[in-house]
Amino acid sequence: MINSAKFTERLQKVIDFYGETASGFAEKIGVQRSSISHVLSGRNKPSLDFVMKVLHAYPEVELYWLMNGKGEFPSQPKISESPNSNISEPKIESKTSEAYPKSDSEIEKIIIFYKDGTFKSYKP
Repeated sequence: MINSAKFTERLQKVIDFYGETASGFAEKIGVQRSSISHVLSGRNKPSLDFVMKVLHAYPEVELYWLMNGKGEFPSQPKISESPNSNISEPKIESKTSEAYPKSDSEIEKIIIFYKDGTFKSYKP
């Protein structure tokens, strides 16, 4: 069973981490502002649909952490060790193509995919 007070704390942590207002968060996940308010105040418990909308809009949020508090947020990528150093440097592939934006375009998000299927997303 979900501890609603702890769920509310974790949801507020997600909202704060992304610098969202409750209204902006509600818009991004596709629910009414009152739904966010009711969950944050403890008046309503989150529905499965609500939780799935959060996970869909914010793929960096892990279900198990959001529901039970197990794990970390934001999740930390696993770093593999190389024989020559304690921490391996990530390989950066650079490609130039007409499909990529011009160099004077602003970067919206950088996503790093790891071989174990995990990823980390960075916003400037």
